[in-house]
Amino acid sequence: METKVLGRYIIAAPDICHGQPTFRGTRILVSAVLEQVANGMAWEAIIEEWRGSLKKEAITEAVLLAREVLVAHAEDLTLGQVSV
Repeated sequence: METKVLGRYIIAAPDICHGQPTFRGTRILVSAVLEQVANGMAWEAIIEEWRGSLKKEAITEAVLLAREVLVAHAEDLTLGQVSV
């Protein structure tokens, strides 16, 4: 498997974190940062927690990529039917 470039800041390299998406030049998992965003952590605090290894633009790219995946695969992700 070759390195997949998922964006300007995000890659998936087989030799880094078992091929899971990470931020370029780090071993920071995109999923870990998205979880911090989902938990309401301020982006500035996320950047501080990762000791400045991330830029705000990298977090933005992760959120936008997650949105694209959700929109593209919404039907596959459905947990069940809801009556309205």
